[in-house]
Amino acid sequence: MKKKTKYIHSGNYVAEVEVDLITTEGEWSPYLSLKEAKKLDNVREALSNKNLKEASKYGKVYKMEPIR
Repeated sequence: MKKKTKYIHSGNYVAEVEVDLITTEGEWSPYLSLKEAKKLDNVREALSNKNLKEASKYGKVYKMEPIR
């Protein structure tokens, strides 16, 4: 397995989430397990609902603000 950082963006928020990628000899490699894909879905849903406490259970959460 290989670790990879994924960034999930929703509204003004971004979550930085570490996931495990499965690597095989097949054409679809590397790919996410169902568990890791659900983790990203949970983060996306939490951010969409502005539930930052829930989203932060999976990784760092950032608020994006325009410079001007």
